[in-house]
Amino acid sequence: MSDELKRQAAAKAVEFVEAGMRVGLGTGSTAAHFVDLLAARVREGLSDIVGVPTSEATRAQAEKLGIKLATLDEFPVLDLTVDGADEIDAELRMIKGGGGALLREKIVATASEQVVIIADKSKLVKTLGAFPLPLEIVPFGLGATRNLVELLAADAGCEGEISLRMGADGKPFMTDSGNVILDCAFGRIEDPEGLDDALKLVPGVVETGLFIGIADVAILSAAEGIEVLETDYSGEI
Repeated sequence: MSDELKRQAAAKAVEFVEAGMRVGLGTGSTAAHFVDLLAARVREGLSDIVGVPTSEATRAQAEKLGIKLATLDEFPVLDLTVDGADEIDAELRMIKGGGGALLREKIVATASEQVVIIADKSKLVKTLGAFPLPLEIVPFGLGATRNLVELLAADAGCEGEISLRMGADGKPFMTDSGNVILDCAFGRIEDPEGLDDALKLVPGVVETGLFIGIADVAILSAAEGIEVLETDYSGEI
């Protein structure tokens, strides 16, 4: 997805923001364009906007651009969250977490009255799972947790390589909350709800990258233009 297409999707999402809103700020390259454009609108006079970032990277970007920030402790209910997705299906179920911020992203999104997703239209899939499913895991007992994830995923009809995400420094990638991530290459996930329920039975799993029943609107960008989908989408994929 080119930067220009990302920016087009982000620009459409900015149209959802109104003066006085508390806005969840997503993480990732597409969400970063939204933060840039929102900051521009604030400088142009969009008043009383307060952002709640989903990662330390987004916090640093928003602070640098002059967006007023707060936490969910200060504003436990948000008007809107705008974020990206790694995959999304016709029911607006998603896989997220490629950037490693899935736990905070899910907390912020579920605290929001409306969730708008911005993505490349190629992220729209018939069946989730081509993108490896991230799981945020407590570091303690990692081996035991991984074994139980493999067992319960198989019971839910999903098998594939489960790998510990590594950082550029050659050490395990650490999330902003001090956890690690398992990337699960399950392929087709025929029953996302069933898999999500099964994985949450594992004590060491903090959160899964399956975002189900969370998105209200998806803004998908492609060379031919922008498509806006809602939860009753019935078009061709």
